[in-house]
Amino acid sequence: MSLLNLFCDVDDFCQTISIWPESHRLGRSNKPGPKPNLSVSEVMTIIINFHRSRFRDFKTYYTTYVMKHLRSEFPDLVSYNRFVELKPLALLPLCLYLRSRMGVVTGISFIDATSLPVCHNRRIQRHKTFKGLAAHGKTTMGWFYGFKLHLVVNEHGEILTFQLTPGNVDDRKPVPFLSKGLFGKLFADRGYISQDLFAKLFQDEVQLITGIRKNMQNRLMPWVDKLLLRKRSIIETINDQLKNISQIEHSRHRSFANFFVNLIAGLIAYCLQPKKPSLHIYNALPAAIH
Repeated sequence: MSLLNLFCDVDDFCQTISIWPESHRLGRSNKPGPKPNLSVSEVMTIIINFHRSRFRDFKTYYTTYVMKHLRSEFPDLVSYNRFVELKPLALLPLCLYLRSRMGVVTGISFIDATSLPVCHNRRIQRHKTFKGLAAHGKTTMGWFYGFKLHLVVNEHGEILTFQLTPGNVDDRKPVPFLSKGLFGKLFADRGYISQDLFAKLFQDEVQLITGIRKNMQNRLMPWVDKLLLRKRSIIETINDQLKNISQIEHSRHRSFANFFVNLIAGLIAYCLQPKKPSLHIYNALPAAIH
């Protein structure tokens, strides 16, 4: 999707949610000083396009690319500091736009959690931005300080739902919330093993399928389920793309609002990818998967 097509799609969406008066203009007030004429659509487009670019930080992207090469596309650009002040105002429309870009539940879903550190481990003691919000957590890669992103996707690589929690939250705790609206089979790793969770989801017509630990008794499993469980790596690939392509992991935030804007815009950028990790299973598997 080109920049023009992105803006048109975002602007068409903003036109459908009439909660911003004065043609969706930001920054209009009676206070003295400059009055930027940027629209919500323009702010959203600039933020989303950053996560589709190869820039590693937003300041470099805005000052060296947007302000120098996109003046004709955005004639009412503001300074970098002013734009940072406007970013939180686009949080709500970004969330609504992300919701409109999520995938469709198909009956085959995958769930996983990934860490989102907010600072280097050496700076944890003097970190103040997320004090009281972030927490210490541990993954297979070691300890971190920040949040966890819990993600549910379908076999087409489309995001179905997500939840953000402190880093010390058990991966199984958000599952009942994330499973609302799902049906069919939900594939997860061994960290989600829980008899109570399995029973609760089964009552909601969701079958939780996980691997087994070494000290657990082996059990029979339909070959289709066993094959799909081996394909659970699709969600790990998506998490990797979200971090290394869509830039949702960033350790220099100065406010929670901008942290959340960065996260939502990164998820949107992934949803707009023309090619996503996909299993392409319907040509290979029989109707038994349903």
